[in-house]
Amino acid sequence: MSGKDKLRKFRENETFSCLVQPATSEVLNSSHPLKGRWNTDFFCKDQPIVVELGCGKGEYTVDLGLRNPGMNYIGVDIKGARLWKGAKFAHENALPNVGFLRTRIEFIESLFAPEEVSEIWITFADPQIGREKKRLTSPLFLSRYRNFLKPGGIVHLKTDSRYLYEYSRAVAEQNGLRILAASTDIYGEGRESLYESGITSVCGQDAVDALFQVQTFYEKQYLAQGLPITYLAFTIDHDGPYVSPDWDPDLWER
Repeated sequence: MSGKDKLRKFRENETFSCLVQPATSEVLNSSHPLKGRWNTDFFCKDQPIVVELGCGKGEYTVDLGLRNPGMNYIGVDIKGARLWKGAKFAHENALPNVGFLRTRIEFIESLFAPEEVSEIWITFADPQIGREKKRLTSPLFLSRYRNFLKPGGIVHLKTDSRYLYEYSRAVAEQNGLRILAASTDIYGEGRESLYESGITSVCGQDAVDALFQVQTFYEKQYLAQGLPITYLAFTIDHDGPYVSPDWDPDLWER
């Protein structure tokens, strides 16, 4: 992508009412006016909020929003040129329940109030091999999510990285978190087990259907290469600090 094309997208981003780009001071001071008021002031409709972290081009956020008009979706990413595609679609199609937020995920708790979010999606995130504190399912990040997730709030992880999947499952088990669903190959032998898992009773069968029918740009590439796609869903209810798991990363690093 050329520099001119990026600048064009950045300029267009400024015109999209569905895209929020907080000022640095608002993030650092946890003072953004939408904090605690996303439903009343942004969506103007009181519905469960679902946040996708590292949403890239926003296709997953958009597709989920189109499928589930009874929920509000917010895609989060720091790359404005990537966010542009999803934000442009949401803007041009006037999607009432889809928004985008340009910020670093490290600051996510500064932009949502306690119990404001019902679910988090993490789709094809960097596994951050060797850098646990940057991993989006690490104890550090789970403690951030707990500050704004509702009790019983769910984290969904969909990834091609067996390393990230196994690490995240180990974190959940180490901290006694409730695992609702787990599959190392959702398009293979794990497909039927997902429909029989706890995720259907909590989120409904439609949520499982979406696992197969909603695909990101990267997921399509991984599937074309024959890579298995994993899925993990768990609640983060936990008293006290989260701790790192006792696991062997060498078994899964690739």
